[in-house]
Amino acid sequence: MTRQAGKLFVWTLCLLAAGVAFVPAQAQPRTWRHGIVEAKSDAGFVMMASRGGFAEKQGLTIEMVQFKGDALALKALLAGELDSYEGSPGGPMIAASRGADVRIIGCYWPALTYGIFAKPAIATPQDLKGKSFAISAPGALPDLLARVVLETNNIPASEVRFAMLGSDADRYRALAAGTVDVATASTEFVPLAAKSGLRLFVHGHDVAPNYLRFCTYVGGKTLAARGDDAARFLAAQMAGLRHALANRDEEIRLTKEITGEKPDDARAAYIFDEVVRLSAIDPQMAIPRDKLAWMQDLLVRTGNLTKPVDLAGMVNDGVRRKALEMLGK
Repeated sequence: MTRQAGKLFVWTLCLLAAGVAFVPAQAQPRTWRHGIVEAKSDAGFVMMASRGGFAEKQGLTIEMVQFKGDALALKALLAGELDSYEGSPGGPMIAASRGADVRIIGCYWPALTYGIFAKPAIATPQDLKGKSFAISAPGALPDLLARVVLETNNIPASEVRFAMLGSDADRYRALAAGTVDVATASTEFVPLAAKSGLRLFVHGHDVAPNYLRFCTYVGGKTLAARGDDAARFLAAQMAGLRHALANRDEEIRLTKEITGEKPDDARAAYIFDEVVRLSAIDPQMAIPRDKLAWMQDLLVRTGNLTKPVDLAGMVNDGVRRKALEMLGK
């Protein structure tokens, strides 16, 4: 043994005697930045993967970035500020028609827990004529749901006055304050509506059963560079959704923790029960192509799309299948 090796051996014995062990450095979880619409009474579903330890099991840290609307999240994705985001398919389809490389990798909220709220004076769809209608950005869920209702009842969009307001809460507050006559918002506000002299005028699930509420989107470059991480992200999301659906009290508790809702606030419980009643969440995150085709047709009819997009090119189901394999199901 050389003199240098002998010194190293002695030092090792001393460290072991002192109770110090050599432990290989563990790989640090990789960060995945995911854009979501501003947290509300469904936050326990949306954030269970990041708050419930499911991301860490996949070697990720999910950083949830909140936006007033999914149109802003789409812009952030296209600017390279996010790895993924979730929202209505309208915006991504419009972006794809203009050359953006946006891919759909899963859809976990295939049904609407969303609606149109109004003052009691608005009793029929025809009463919408001449009224102020709170929506959000063109092609986003609040905008398209409003146009579905108008189209279904043969009311030209020119016969209402659209007001673009930020979040669901912003639109509901504007309606409650009398600033607008009608507003699109999450059905979480149903328990509060009567107290404000308002009512749910139309439930989105009834008038637009094919409307996809939330799909998850990734840029083509991100998918090429971080495909494995994208699959791990979906696996964490799937596991989190399964857990949330199976644990009502925990999902409601997490929602209230995130949003700061008071213990007696009924909104989180209302949304949980509605999700279960309508089977509104699919933890397998299947991509329903028939509903995507319906969405595309809607966008063409409303003038948001001048021509159909290549839906087959937008859909990447391989990431989802890999995520399911990771979970063993």
